[in-house]
Formats: sequence, C-alpha cells, structure tokens
Amino acid sequence: MMEKLTLVSFDLCPYVQRAVIVLAEKGIPFDRIDIDLAAKPDWFLRLSPTGRVPLLKVGEEVLFESAAIIEYLDETHGPRLHPEDPVTRARHRAWMDQGSALLGDLWTLETTKNAATFDATCATIRTRLARLAEALGHRTWFGGDSFSLVDAVFAPAFRYFDTFEVAADLHLIPPELAGWRARLAARPSVRGAVGTDYADRLRAFIKRQEGVMATRIA
Repeated sequence: MMEKLTLVSFDLCPYVQRAVIVLAEKGIPFDRIDIDLAAKPDWFLRLSPTGRVPLLKVGEEVLFESAAIIEYLDETHGPRLHPEDPVTRARHRAWMDQGSALLGDLWTLETTKNAATFDATCATIRTRLARLAEALGHRTWFGGDSFSLVDAVFAPAFRYFDTFEVAADLHLIPPELAGWRARLAARPSVRGAVGTDYADRLRAFIKRQEGVMATRIA
C-alpha cells in the first residue's frame, strides 16, 4: 500500500507547479494544502527546514526542495520521466538546474526597482534561452519523443512569459523555442497545475512589487 502524499504549496509558486505536473503525469493521487506565504502557519514552519514551498509529506516523512521531490516521485512511480542512460540523465539534471536559474532571473524581473538591473537580467535570459534552444534542437520534448522532468521544470517558467511577453513586450524567447513552449502550454498536466485565475493573480502580484515590471504591465 502506497503511503498518503500531501503537497503543501502556494498557488503562484512555479516550484510547486513542477511537483503538480509530475504528480499529474504519473496519475498519483495526493492531497493539497495551500498556505499564505505572507503569513506562514506555525505547523508549516515546524515542518519546513527552509520556510519555502513545496513540501511533500510522504506518510510521516517530509521532503523539501522541488528537485528532490520530483526525483523522488520519478523513482517511486512510473512511468519514468528521467532517461535510463546515466550520462543523459546527468545532462538532464544539469538542465533542470538551468531551469531553476531561469526562475531566479524571472524573480528579478518581477521585483527589481532598478532599470539597469532589469535590462541586464533581460539580456541574461535571452542568452540563457538561446543556449536552451541549441540543446533542445528539433525534438518534440527535451529528451525526444517522451515528456521528461526537464519539460516539467521549464513549463512553469514559460508560463511567466504569457504575462511578460504580451504585457511588457520584452521579446525574450527565441523563435526556436516557440513550438516547445506551445506544446508545454497545451499539455493537460501543465494546464492543470494552476488555477484559471493564475494570470490575473500574477499580474496583481507583480504590481504590488512596484518595480520596473509593474510599470511595464500597467
């Protein structure tokens, strides 16, 4: 009998979305508890070593950090989303790290009040995505014909661009990634990882930061 899984989350968090996508891809039943990160409950702070989401409760055990959570899910539930070949799997893990770096860049875009930092971060993102396009090539998914953990990692990052690109006209994504981005956006696991009001709530969050991006999407 599989132990009960409970995902502790914040509904705008892209790292939570990674876990939700993998859970959906594998058809794993789970309970979800959304918390307010501005008023973290005491029970959450007792469980989380970092004070961040997601957390995954596996029975009485608690896992933290999204990369560790999705790797655990991949190792314990089929179908496998990581390659079997060790070298290819290591390469995928490296690109998962790049996905986290991209989310860090996007956070800077959301929050910085410094125009020079904003412009420099846009340049960093363009370089990062150009390298990603080279690594992807002409494959349907990052690893080829099958959806992988790398796809699950980048899907939440690309969701930001629906707001950034349209509202702020930043032209960050190279055309070579357009097909992959569209396939990710259309995938049921990715669509279902956020609520229908996600875009409106993201815009509201950005405006509350009162940074450069807030002026671009006003």
